Amino acid sequence: MKGTSLVLRDVRKSYGALQVIHGIDLKVQDGEFVVFVGPSGCGKSTLLRMIAGLEEVTDGEIAIKGRDVTDLDPSDRGIAMVFQSYALYPHMSVGDNLAFGLKMADTPKDEIARRVAHASSILKIQPLLDRRPGQLSGGQRQRVAIGRAIVREPDIFLFDEPLSNLDAELRVSMRIEIAKLHRQLGNTMVYVTHDQTEAMTLADRIVVLRDGRVEQVGSPRRIYEDPDNMFVAGFIGSPRMNLLNAVSRGQGTISLAGAELSGLPERADLRPGDPLWFGIRPEHMSLARADEEGIPVRVEFTEYLGSTRFLYATLEDGQSLTAELTGDAEIANGATVRLTLPFDRRRFFDEGGSRIR
Repeated sequence: MKGTSLVLRDVRKSYGALQVIHGIDLKVQDGEFVVFVGPSGCGKSTLLRMIAGLEEVTDGEIAIKGRDVTDLDPSDRGIAMVFQSYALYPHMSVGDNLAFGLKMADTPKDEIARRVAHASSILKIQPLLDRRPGQLSGGQRQRVAIGRAIVREPDIFLFDEPLSNLDAELRVSMRIEIAKLHRQLGNTMVYVTHDQTEAMTLADRIVVLRDGRVEQVGSPRRIYEDPDNMFVAGFIGSPRMNLLNAVSRGQGTISLAGAELSGLPERADLRPGDPLWFGIRPEHMSLARADEEGIPVRVEFTEYLGSTRFLYATLEDGQSLTAELTGDAEIANGATVRLTLPFDRRRFFDEGGSRIR
């Protein structure tokens, strides 16, 4: 039976009068892969560094494996961290880089040899053990940095944007390697990124942060398909969800650019004439057949990407909309087409940005 690996209780961080982390509560289960994601400056790296013990906690408690580690040194927390920069010792070989932390902890030589052999085997870097970091590619250096974390055999791995220094193709392959590593080791992993693709493909659960607060926690599918608010809806997904001004008409209907649409959940505090937001993701729309309900849009520009194409269009009231379409239909810039808005894909938000359910 799995237990709880990491607990944050009302964790706060201030720099003088400036509060940057605002009372975060979170539980991470044993073996879970949790990703912190959010825009630059949202506090995700600060929160990770507090878990690691590299930043002091102003208020609240951090527990790892049931043990309060709030005031413990990083070396006493049972964690290993992989940084954005590889932070390898350039004058040491790969093998010595892997072994250095264990040597400093007076680990027996045979145990060091076992752990280095195990980590290098997992990461397939055995042929690199005698090389120095300057003789390695970026991807190889990142593997060594991850190996240095593996040899510590920690309770929790912490990753702080580990792939941000790699080119796009290498990021994809390293992302796959990290996912495989998680399956193989089964350790708890907490991962910070601003890259939505990394978050969506790696995470068991995503923690969406904004301005030092948690906006939503959930599985990638839950976050993507059922966002709690407009910030999450607009931040997760590329292209982002279309968020359009609309007006309540009562009895579960709205007016959107002159078209009347149904599906609005009835709420006692939402009256006819109240403004709201209508959301739908680009890939959930399609060209409407003659017998289908659709909303007319004027196509301003199209992007052809082989298996898909993006339509950048405007509604009759001038609002912008993006649609991702498949199929072979040729659509000219300047043309007017009708797009379907599937009933079960419609999302509604109140004027303040909270989801209307």
